[in-house]
Amino acid sequence: MTYQNDFTLPTELLEQIASAGLDYLPELVRILINAATQIDREKHLGAGHYERTPERRGYANGFKPKTVKTRLGEITFDVPQVRDGSFYPDALEKGLRSERALTLTLAEMYVQGVSTRRVKKVIEQMCGIAISASQVSRSAAQLDETLEAWRNRPLEVIRYLYLDARYEKVRVDGQIRDVAILIASGVALDGKRQILGLSVSLGEQEVHWRTFLQSLLKRGLRGVQLIISDAHTGLQAARHSVFGGIPWQRCQYHLQQNVQAYVPRKALQREVAQELRNIFHAPDLATAQDWLNEMVKKYQSKYTKLADWLEMNVPEGLTIFAFPASHHRRIRTVNMLERVSQEIRRRTRVVRIFPNEASCLRLASAILMEISEDWQTGWTYLSF
Repeated sequence: MTYQNDFTLPTELLEQIASAGLDYLPELVRILINAATQIDREKHLGAGHYERTPERRGYANGFKPKTVKTRLGEITFDVPQVRDGSFYPDALEKGLRSERALTLTLAEMYVQGVSTRRVKKVIEQMCGIAISASQVSRSAAQLDETLEAWRNRPLEVIRYLYLDARYEKVRVDGQIRDVAILIASGVALDGKRQILGLSVSLGEQEVHWRTFLQSLLKRGLRGVQLIISDAHTGLQAARHSVFGGIPWQRCQYHLQQNVQAYVPRKALQREVAQELRNIFHAPDLATAQDWLNEMVKKYQSKYTKLADWLEMNVPEGLTIFAFPASHHRRIRTVNMLERVSQEIRRRTRVVRIFPNEASCLRLASAILMEISEDWQTGWTYLSF
């Protein structure tokens, strides 16, 4: 069996390319892809055009037009058909994948914080063609649609809920402002971590946290047994309002940082920090409370402010003793989100100052979506 699998550009086509230059690229692509798809069909059928052979596996059935949006504009291809409908040309599919790859490249450059001007320059170097700012904006819009769908996806039963915030510099109304990225993550019944959502706002005021937490409930969040966070005033007010009655674990890492403000002598800081760590790592709640009482008595007479702070704040970091000991290391702090915050910072360092809140939300969402997907396919964080 033999069939034609070579394609040679006719002389008159070469002359048209020579005269029209790059303007003739769409037509050239159409001709090349059409020729390649016909070769694909011949291979699929096991026979060339009008060829009679016992190896034939079907019959051609004309062509169907298909218009595809490419970086060269809209091109209408003639897609070869077979009678039993079992064929679709690899040549066209590969071409479409290339177009999608280009769009994803643009999206990834946005994710990396590259400006529109630099995107345009890189694309020109990659493809040998110019790409307009409007094309880049359309690619960003496509990415925004994907990210918005992810941010609004339905939630499930979450046992442990972690809350934290980080700040990025954003240009708002001509001024550079510190904008808060509110982040929620959690551990589901399968023991896997996931980023539940995020919100970008001008601060951590109670109204912003409350609106964000309420949005998690509207998306189906339920079954929360413990909330882990720091003691930010706005966050705590929102937590009481939205999740009243659910136990709260104050981040032990933040507690150890906060206590240093009440240690009057630098030489005493290491001693206080070690005593606090001993309490946090006590074998049970009763022992932890006994050690805390001893620590308070130790400093009561000479360092009253320190003793009062310990008595009022440290018990908020002991809630974990009501939960399985095997979980304590994972739920005693918000270090999981601290590492997430570091990854965001590593990627946003390129940007330095976001041009608007939407661009900040786009980049943060893309990074967090990527992290969450890695978590879902990775190892089990906790066992229930």
